[in-house]
Amino acid sequence: MELTAEQIEANWVTHIKIVDTFISSPRKEQLIQLLTQLQEVVLMAPASSKAHFHNAFPGGYLDHVNRVVKFALKTKKLWEEQGLNIDFTDEELVFSALTHDLGKLGDSVNECYLPQKDKWRREKLNEMFTINRELPFMLIQDRSLFLLQKHQIPVSHNEYMAIRLHDGVYDDANKAYYISSVPESKMRTNIVYILHQADFLASRLEYENWKFEEKQEAPSKPKFKLKSSDGLMDLVKNL
Repeated sequence: MELTAEQIEANWVTHIKIVDTFISSPRKEQLIQLLTQLQEVVLMAPASSKAHFHNAFPGGYLDHVNRVVKFALKTKKLWEEQGLNIDFTDEELVFSALTHDLGKLGDSVNECYLPQKDKWRREKLNEMFTINRELPFMLIQDRSLFLLQKHQIPVSHNEYMAIRLHDGVYDDANKAYYISSVPESKMRTNIVYILHQADFLASRLEYENWKFEEKQEAPSKPKFKLKSSDGLMDLVKNL
């Protein structure tokens, strides 16, 4: 999948509008300043490195994050309709969704993803991007929180938990938070579950969009009919 320059620009405008609408001062100005400082990277960063992950194309990051914000608000509404406890503000939810993947931009010095130049890896492994070896290793969610701290953007307890745990039990490091054996260690805010569900839903949709396009672009294979009397060697010949 590819985005046009106009689509990427529209995603940027939407992103800034979300910040302006949901985030209060002074964090609003701080976040816009950070995004503007990293604007070139924000505009062109992918959301992942491999095509079969999700949004592994220039502009994929912004497209994904905007979608997660939208799905987070819809998921919160569903939880409300079912009578579940909403123990956080809309600002906390949107801020968490906006910044959950901030670490995919790098550390404000080194970008996280670089275009994959190896043709074999692109064609055989669907690896469109490679991780920048100059970037010190951190989990994406940890780097997201590091960037916010580095730029002195305050984070509430709810926001910290949502950002840190948004990958759910897909990340083994999160199991201590999600899998509880006693009531005292049970998750104390539902924002974590809602952001995880929104991120999962967005990622799945992006994967299915890629899969659909892959099928549309795949060359048709010659068909053959296998008669009941055909043996193994006949089958091999027809392949």
